[in-house]
Amino acid sequence: MAKLIVLTLLGIGLALFKNHQFSYQTRLNALREVQPIELPNCNLVKGIETGSEDLEILPNGLAFISSGLQYPGIKSFNPNNPGKILLMDLNEEDPTVLELGITGNKFDLSSFNPHGISTFTDEDNAVYLLVVNHPDAKSTVELFKFQEEEKSLLHLKTIRHKLLPNLNDIVAVGPEHFYATNDHYFLDPYLRSWEMYLGLAWSYVVYYSPSEVRVVAEGFDFANGINISPDGKYVYVAELLAHKIHVYEKHANWTLTPLKSLDFNTLVDNISVDPETGDLWVGCHPNGMKVFFYDSENPPASEVLQIQNILTEEPKVTQVYAENGTVLQGSAVASVYKGKLLIGTVFHKALYCEL
Repeated sequence: MAKLIVLTLLGIGLALFKNHQFSYQTRLNALREVQPIELPNCNLVKGIETGSEDLEILPNGLAFISSGLQYPGIKSFNPNNPGKILLMDLNEEDPTVLELGITGNKFDLSSFNPHGISTFTDEDNAVYLLVVNHPDAKSTVELFKFQEEEKSLLHLKTIRHKLLPNLNDIVAVGPEHFYATNDHYFLDPYLRSWEMYLGLAWSYVVYYSPSEVRVVAEGFDFANGINISPDGKYVYVAELLAHKIHVYEKHANWTLTPLKSLDFNTLVDNISVDPETGDLWVGCHPNGMKVFFYDSENPPASEVLQIQNILTEEPKVTQVYAENGTVLQGSAVASVYKGKLLIGTVFHKALYCEL
């Protein structure tokens, strides 16, 4: 009888393991290969070799790029050096990148590990850059003021909070006010791995201000990119392992109400919003298995989606770019400026194309 119970429990455990294994492969889209879609006149951006995980383009064509991310379980081509923020002027004929100097007495450059970024411009046209940072595998938000003439960032403040433990991306709604995604619930690396493997969907979105911090949306299977509509009325959240983008209505008290979700056959990463059209541009991972289990002989592909009229009953989704990893590995973000498309990656290069 005891042997029968043990065998039964083993059988149940094996069945559950196989079920989760199948679910895990499905969530990572492990079997998908891309058919290439090329764009005219694409060039790799000189000076970016170790990632361009997130980027933000100002209305004047200056682009901030976070580079050098070191994220648990993800490939890094420069694991022993800190990350950096790069500046690129998209008005130039052949734009290159410049590393922005960082000033401020209390900021530790040696542990700088930038992830998601967002900008906020105040009434005096001062530009603030908010950066998700992972110093020593922790999560903070670093607040900088952009000094355009000096081509530098002045560090103003480090933000930490118990509801910001596993930050991924951020969208600023004020100099010290933002929505942010936590891509995991647990802090412990062992528990994080099981959380992801089992698909617990416990990650969440937080609203932060100096006077109030609260969870405003939850139940995500790896909450990732986040952004806001040009009129400030809607917030968009990418759920990486569920292959979804969620649309929320933003209220005056900063709470969010779910409106709709869109499903995709790809892992949606960062979301950029065209300030003129309101279109969403999304950097995607067609096959997440290749991102989380890197093989240089079979590198992760890249894919860019454009979503038009997302608030209507029939949004238009266009696959604008797709490539199997021979040129660009692991696309994480894409944004447009005056007919040009800038594509960034988690740990690889960046590509600049004409549309």
